[in-house]
Amino acid sequence: MDGFLELSLEIGFLCVVVSVGLAFIRMVKGPSLQDRVVALDFMTVAIVAFCGLAAVRYNTAAFLDVALVLALVGFLATVALARFAERNTFRNREETHNE
Repeated sequence: MDGFLELSLEIGFLCVVVSVGLAFIRMVKGPSLQDRVVALDFMTVAIVAFCGLAAVRYNTAAFLDVALVLALVGFLATVALARFAERNTFRNREETHNE
């Protein structure tokens, strides 16, 4: 593999790992459910990028299949969590309105 491509891939791996770590910190600290959902979605996107980099680095298309499945599962999880947050917000408004 070309030296520049290897260096670029290593820098890309490093950036993805750092971004997953920072997103994990945001997911743990919060403070709100919406922050945690966005952090989880960002972690999913970063891991998909990691799979793409691994596919290029190891010249294996199987990583692209993993990335595709992970992207679909991440999308569904984000939609489900967004619906949960919306329902929770709506329920809190009704409780405050009824008091």
